[in-house]
Amino acid sequence: MILVKNPHSIFAALKNRPEEVDAVVVPDQATGVWSDIQMLATRHRKLVSGLPAGGGETSRRGGKSEHGHRSQLGGRQSGHGAILRPKSSADLGSLLGARSHKFRLVLILDCIQDPQNLGSIFRTAAFYGVSGIIMTSERSAPLTSVVYDVSSGGVEVVPFAEVINLKQALEKLKKADFWIMGTSDKTKDDISAYSRDRNWAVVFGNEETGMRRLTQESCDVLVKIGGASEFVSSLNVSVAVGSALERMRS
Repeated sequence: MILVKNPHSIFAALKNRPEEVDAVVVPDQATGVWSDIQMLATRHRKLVSGLPAGGGETSRRGGKSEHGHRSQLGGRQSGHGAILRPKSSADLGSLLGARSHKFRLVLILDCIQDPQNLGSIFRTAAFYGVSGIIMTSERSAPLTSVVYDVSSGGVEVVPFAEVINLKQALEKLKKADFWIMGTSDKTKDDISAYSRDRNWAVVFGNEETGMRRLTQESCDVLVKIGGASEFVSSLNVSVAVGSALERMRS
């Protein structure tokens, strides 16, 4: 169980998987999206109040147990939020089989390690209607409360799959009629030369080291996200995702 504070993330969870929301506390004066949350939480019998304040118990993994989360949720210092079960990773095959647009676009995250970046990527992916996100299960940021809060509901609406072997996953993408586009600041072709005229899987590498060698070798094309400054040649990865998706909107 995780504790989520962002109301948009809570609302999306209640809309999409209310059975996996354990408890919700809303502000005393619930307005805007909190009012919608209150209505849904009441309908699904998830609304709680009067929980004891305090730190609660600690789980064996070092985080809060469910009782600990409930105590934190009901305490005066925390105010409001929700306890929910983390969303399960989708099967890669089912993710590739889902069709939401004429041409699908998925994001490939090769060892993204900052939870703030990961949450921002989910939010941006939801905004641009990305079909799904594929990420490495090792050497990547886990889907913590921070990711859920920063995503502002993006985690709830964008399907994702975690894979052990990214190279094998890329081969499955190619067999599913996807072209693999890797992003790198060490190539000449600009991403603006490409549009959503086919199924694309766009790869973004680690914040410090970029794509791994085997990942890069699996790409059909390599592109840069060009800018106007001779002194600033690269973007934060979450910003790069937004820029790339904007340039590929057509």
